[in-house]
Parts: sequence; structure tokens; C-alpha cells
Amino acid sequence: MQARPLRRVVITGMGAISPLGVGAAALWQGLREGRSAIGPLRHPDAERLRVKVAAQVPASFDPAANLDERILPTLDRTSEFALHAAREAVAQSGLEFPNRGLGLRTAVVVGTGVGGETTQDEQSRRLYGENAQRAHPLTIVRLMTNASASQISIAYGLRGPTFAVASACASANHAIIQAAQMIRYGMADAAVTGGTEACLTYGALRAWEAMRVLADDTCRPFSANRRGLVLGEGAAIFVLESLEHAQARGATILAELAGTGMSADASDIVMPSAEGAANAMRQALDDAGLTPQDVDYINAHGTGTQANDVTETQAIRLAFGEHADRLAVSSTKSMHGHALGASGALELIAAIGALRDGVVPPTANLDQVDPACDLDYVPNVAREMPVRAVLSNSFAFGGLNAVLALKRAP
Repeated sequence: MQARPLRRVVITGMGAISPLGVGAAALWQGLREGRSAIGPLRHPDAERLRVKVAAQVPASFDPAANLDERILPTLDRTSEFALHAAREAVAQSGLEFPNRGLGLRTAVVVGTGVGGETTQDEQSRRLYGENAQRAHPLTIVRLMTNASASQISIAYGLRGPTFAVASACASANHAIIQAAQMIRYGMADAAVTGGTEACLTYGALRAWEAMRVLADDTCRPFSANRRGLVLGEGAAIFVLESLEHAQARGATILAELAGTGMSADASDIVMPSAEGAANAMRQALDDAGLTPQDVDYINAHGTGTQANDVTETQAIRLAFGEHADRLAVSSTKSMHGHALGASGALELIAAIGALRDGVVPPTANLDQVDPACDLDYVPNVAREMPVRAVLSNSFAFGGLNAVLALKRAP
């Protein structure tokens, strides 16, 4: 039996809730403007914490807006974010899932690093701090890692493969890759996918403090005076379809998800590997049918830590050779913070924006040159330039690497 040809995958909808505002447009506009959403930490226990800054979703965000009040008691903050972002993405795509049984052929894959951390923290306080005799009866359905994916499936009647992906800071990119592969190989015609995270709880913040990788003022990726990462939160969700499916219904195509790359460093649980990251970038280029010279922009993982930024610079040079000096590279974490399992999804909106508008978002707060970080990081001000193809990098603790390659819409 002759194998079926692989199908091309395109993006037809996107939605977001981020520290830069509600909606994908708000996120992209803030990134274009080089506007940082990092500010003083809003937390009831802020005085007990050493960390003083974070990138948080605006306080005006109303979780009850546009959601059925009957399901609100079943939702952790991470699922609230995911459902809001999914609503925007599905609306933009124009898909109506009940029609022609599309719900049976639509997958849902959502990445999250820690799942329902808000619920976990609240219930731990009740049990251990207040000596409560029992946990809330909905604790499990709120905190389980697959809750966001399942809630999206239920909301839209999507009965295709539905699951969560958890690979720390690479979770969103891994989820998007899994969704795209199901479409490419004919297991689904469409997918709702992305990443979500709400990790700014007392316990999680204390754990990150203990690692000594948090900045005490702001995030300065690739700058010589960088002092660490700044935690963030939010979600971005996308609708993927096969090219044939999108064209048949006359959909507006935002970009083509042309290739993907995944690798493991297999070396250290925390310290990154340049060769491991370069392998994932090479795979993404090869899978997309791109040469290094075809790529104009890389949305870097760019955490602002000493280890990541030097290692990622080395990895880009390994993967791109001489062309590395002609690339525009930027880290938008300097503006929306590090949202862990949601970061790759938020950054995919930046990659799509660069392709569609011909504008590369800057690396904010880059004010001192580091000789070990010697690429063009688009410092502080967005740059108008032709963008034909983009890579978006996500590298995670555990030595896990996931890279997306995008082209302009066909």
C-alpha cells in the first residue's frame, strides 16, 4: 500500500491572555512597541517573598467574562486562561465544529508546565496551614494537568485526540508539534493547541527563589548586566488545519507551520547544551525544507539567565553557521516574562506577527553588550524588515528542546 503524502499545516486562528493585555492583538501591539509588562509583584504574601517583580495578567482581567458561570467552580486559573484564549482563536478561525462532524476530527493538545498550581497551593494551605479536615471536592478536576485541554474539548464538542503535554518550558511548543503531526499524518483535520500557565503562587515563587535564577528588577536577555529570568503567566491558543481543509472553506491563513524539531540534551537536568538546542533547530529547518539562508528571524528562548543566553547564542551559530550574523534574533520574554509552559505559545504570536507585518519585535532592556552574546538581538526598538521564515525556540529544564519553523501564508 502506498503511503499517503504528508499534509501541510497552517494556522487559521490565535488567541491570548498575557501580561500585555487580553487578546492576541494586545500582546502583539505591546511587543511591537517594545513595552515591558514586568512590574511589582501583586501577591497577598508579597512582603514574605524575596522576589519583587513579575509579569502578570492585568488585574482587570475578569475570569467570568464570556464563560458559562456553571463551569467556573471547576476551573483553576490556568484553565480560565486557556478557555479565554481558545474562544478568541476559534472565533478568528471561523470554524464551526458541529458542521459535517468536524468535532470528531479535531484534536486538542495543550501544554502546561505545572498544571493547576493555584488550586494546589490553595488546598495545601487549607490542609497544612489551616488544619482543614478535607480538601475542596473539585480539587482534582481543577489541578489535573489535562484540565485545560479537557475543558476546551467540552466547550466546543471536540472529540478527537485530547491530552496535555508537560515538558517544563518547552510544553507549549511540544504540544503544538504533537497537534501538527496529527494533522500532517491524517489523524485529524484540525486542532486546537497551545500553552497555558498560572504559576505565581506562594509555593512556586518560593521554589524559584531557592534556585537563585530570578532577576530582582527586570529581564535583560543577552545583556551583560542580566540578572536572571522574570516569571510570567498567561495563555495562547491556536487553531491548526491542513492546508487543503483551510483552502476549501476559504479561511484566512495566518502562517504555515512548515516544520518542527525536537531533541534532548541527555546531559544535565538544569544546564543547557548548545549541541542539543542546535540539533532541534537543524531538524526544524530540514523538516520545513528550509536552508539557514531562508530564515530571517529567530524568536529566541532568551530567558535572561547567564547560562541560557550564552548557550543559545552558541547553538544558533552551530545551526546557522555564517548566516547567524545576518539573522535578527530577539527575546520577547523581556516584555511578557517567562510563562514557563505557556511561553512558546505566547512567542508563536510574536513569530506570526513578524511574518505578517514585516516587523521584528525587540529585545527590551538590552543596554550592555556581552561579548559572549554576539548576535544581532534587535535591541530595544522593533525593526521593520522583510521576514520570509522564522524559527521559534523553546528549551526546558531536563534538557528538552522544541523548535517551530514558520513560513508566510501560502
